[in-house]
Amino acid sequence: MSKLRARASLWPSSLPCASSHSITVEMKDSIDGIRSNRDSKSSSVASLPLILDIDNFKGDFSFDALFGNLVNDLLPSFQDEEANSADGKVGGSDVLANGHARAPSDAAKLAQGLSSPLFPEVDSLLSLFRDSCRELIDLRKQIDGRLYNLKKEVSVQDSKHRKTLAELEKGVDGLFDSFARLDTRISSVGQTAAKIGDHLQSADAQRDTASQTIELIKYMMEFNGSPGDLMELSPLFSDDSRVAEAASIAQKLRSFAEEDIGRQDLTVPSVMGNATASRGLEVAVTNLQDYCNELENRLLARFDAASQKRELSTMAECAKILSQFNRGTSAMQHYVATRPMFIDVEVMNADTRLVLGDQGSQPSPNNVASGLSSLFKEITDTVRKEAATIMAVFPSPNDVMSILVQRVLEQRVTALLDKLLVKPSLVNLPPMEEGGLLLYLRMLAVSYEKTQELARDLRAVGCGDLDVEGLTESLFSSHKDEYPEHEQASLRQLCEAKMEELRAESQLPSESTGSIGRSKGASVASSHQQISVTVVTEFVRWNEEAISRCTLLSSLPATLAVNVKAVFTCLLDEVGQYVTEGLERAREGLTEAAALRERFVLGTSVSRRVAAAAASAAEAAAAAGESSFRSFMVAVQRCGSSVAIVQQYFANSISRLLLPVDGAHTASCEEMATAMSTAEAAAYKGLQQCIETVMAEVERLLSAEQKATDYRSPDDGMAPDHRPTNACTRGVAYLSRVLEAAFTALEGLNKQAFLTELGNRLHKGLLNHWQKFTFNPSGGLRLKRDITEYGEFVRSFNAPSVDEKFELLGIMANVFIVAPESLSTLFEGTPSIRKDAQRFIQLREDYKSAKLASRLSSLWTSSS
Repeated sequence: MSKLRARASLWPSSLPCASSHSITVEMKDSIDGIRSNRDSKSSSVASLPLILDIDNFKGDFSFDALFGNLVNDLLPSFQDEEANSADGKVGGSDVLANGHARAPSDAAKLAQGLSSPLFPEVDSLLSLFRDSCRELIDLRKQIDGRLYNLKKEVSVQDSKHRKTLAELEKGVDGLFDSFARLDTRISSVGQTAAKIGDHLQSADAQRDTASQTIELIKYMMEFNGSPGDLMELSPLFSDDSRVAEAASIAQKLRSFAEEDIGRQDLTVPSVMGNATASRGLEVAVTNLQDYCNELENRLLARFDAASQKRELSTMAECAKILSQFNRGTSAMQHYVATRPMFIDVEVMNADTRLVLGDQGSQPSPNNVASGLSSLFKEITDTVRKEAATIMAVFPSPNDVMSILVQRVLEQRVTALLDKLLVKPSLVNLPPMEEGGLLLYLRMLAVSYEKTQELARDLRAVGCGDLDVEGLTESLFSSHKDEYPEHEQASLRQLCEAKMEELRAESQLPSESTGSIGRSKGASVASSHQQISVTVVTEFVRWNEEAISRCTLLSSLPATLAVNVKAVFTCLLDEVGQYVTEGLERAREGLTEAAALRERFVLGTSVSRRVAAAAASAAEAAAAAGESSFRSFMVAVQRCGSSVAIVQQYFANSISRLLLPVDGAHTASCEEMATAMSTAEAAAYKGLQQCIETVMAEVERLLSAEQKATDYRSPDDGMAPDHRPTNACTRGVAYLSRVLEAAFTALEGLNKQAFLTELGNRLHKGLLNHWQKFTFNPSGGLRLKRDITEYGEFVRSFNAPSVDEKFELLGIMANVFIVAPESLSTLFEGTPSIRKDAQRFIQLREDYKSAKLASRLSSLWTSSS
């Protein structure tokens, strides 16, 4: 059908372009011809038979196939044309690009359309379609009829089915009721049968019990004979093949007799028969006890014989029977007690030799650690082998392992620890030549650590319900009770021994050099008594070792914190005392140097010979002072390094251990500050003495080197000297040389405070020194040059207040340079220096001649 539509679409587009009127006339003629042809063919087509069946619409129905079967017979020519168009040719005409065939000419095309109908098969197709529609309608009616009949039949069958289902439901309900009655009946019968079975079982049990009771009464009567008479017992009690049965019966009889005696003791006998029965059972109990002891000894002897032959099956059989006597405790203890490691004396001696070495030798912690490791490994292997036997023999192996491990720790290990750890007295400490307290503490730590490892290994092998860790702790309880006191005493002993060693070393030079000069001797002595960072590091190392022992021996965090705090306090005391004594020794050098200076202070009226000797002695005192200054600065530097080491050690190792106890960390920090406060006080006093020493030497140099002509040079017409004076040069050189030690030793705020104080003292000392001289203008220039030199030097102090004071000194020096009439203008911008300026102006050479006092009196009055 789609091909027909495509072909019909060619017609309008292929008509020639002509006038609408001519096209209309020609179309009418063409249509009339087509109609006549249609009418002539319709009758012939209507007579064609159509075959449409219901089966055509079943399965995979295709409308295109159905339609093709209807029209293929009527459209043979179009089928041929379609085949030709598929080959790309339509007669002899050209083929356009869009697939349409173009006629040779439009005129020929129009002539052809007018001479024949455009689509002659239309009438046949219309007739065919009408007949097909009628048949399709008939088929639909047939289908509708069939559907109606089917619906009626389905309705009838559904009614029958519903009726059948209702009947079946009634039958099923009846079946359920029958089954319920049957189940109830079965349950009732089952319960009755169960009750009957219980009664039968109870009766059978009672019969068995009665039989056993009869047997037990018979056996009880046998044991209730004469005391100690076991000869007339049943064969059961003497048959070795029935030992297990005999043991079970004897234990039952014994339990019954003891229970009966207990009841008789609790009640007052009302008739004589009760007393007689009680006495009879007492005889039975005595005989049963004797028999059980004899049987138990016999079984133990058999067990020992089997143990020597390694007959595990016989041992297991005996152990199983013996388990009925006191739950087998005697067998377990007997087996453990007969192990060679508990009864062989040579084993004990070998343990001692392995750990302590030969008799009379001094054991070392490393050798003891190695010996304990070897010994405890041997013990673990032995226990592991015994565990295999115990598992195969005893019915309760965990109980036996508990007894074995407990015996190992309490006997073998304890015997060794008693020889290894001899607790020293805190009153009479062992001498350092024999290791001191430190040797005992190291032995204690090694023994505790290795014993803990042994406990873990034994726990892995198996020790039943035994608290092996708690038992191990109890072995060291007497040592751990006084451990903190021993640790602190050991640290004090080590510190005292070190101090004695240092004092002995410091005395060697003076003894070997003999008599030398006092100042030089002081210098040498101080050099040998300097604070040593190595010594402080050794203190810290001892303390760190003690802390490691605290961590090992303190099981609870709170206990550990308390012990750590006590041990760290010892370090603070040791370091504080050591650095304080070192600073005090360094101060002694400064004190001696000051005494030397005071000794050689002379008056004004002395001879030149005495003055020369005094000057030489003053030089020696100055050298001693400089040496003591350097020594003290080294001491301060090493003191700071020592404190830094202690603080770093506290931060890295101590602080985290103090956290479990509230306030312990803060208290330790306060103790550290308190311990170092004494050293800080000594350092402060020494630094003050250092300033006094430096200023004393500066004043000596200024007094010795400063000439009156330095600041009042004659007016001889020569150019003024712009170099600093010799006194200034030597003073600055001395300060630069001696303060190198201070710049190296001091840091931070300490350095800033020291240099600021020294700068202020230097400023004050220079002011007092210059008050002794008279200045002319050229001398004022020379003074200004000196002030500049001093100012450049103190600028290295990085002390702004000192720099400002020396800048003001430079301004005040101008009072010696300017003319008298210009003096009032010098202080307009700096009124703060007017008081010092008044004293400086009085030092002018022309102060009296220029009548400066009266001239400036009005200026000072107005400014005040």
